[in-house]
Amino acid sequence: MTGKLTIVMYFLVIMLLLLAQNNASSIKEAPAPQPQPPSNFTRHGITQGSLHPQECGPRCTFRCSKTQYRKPCLFFCQKCCAKCLCVPPGTYGNKQFCPCYNNWKTKRGGPKCP
Repeated sequence: MTGKLTIVMYFLVIMLLLLAQNNASSIKEAPAPQPQPPSNFTRHGITQGSLHPQECGPRCTFRCSKTQYRKPCLFFCQKCCAKCLCVPPGTYGNKQFCPCYNNWKTKRGGPKCP
């Protein structure tokens, strides 16, 4: 009788483990939410030709606000903005938004626009 009870208990434990494993595999984590651009995100000023010349000053002031070479940065940023009528967003990088700004090079081949 003890042998039959042991076999039944063993069978019940295995069934419970299989049931638990089946339930655990059916529970899936929700996918992580994808970051969305802010609702007030606008392309004005960051695509080529989208600025008016008088808008270059404030855009370049912000673009050059975190550099230690502020005067040269402002000079070249305003020069580039006057030609391309755009300034990339942020204080550094993001030049892909304004190809003219990105592709204008110095005589040595380095980037002209900050």
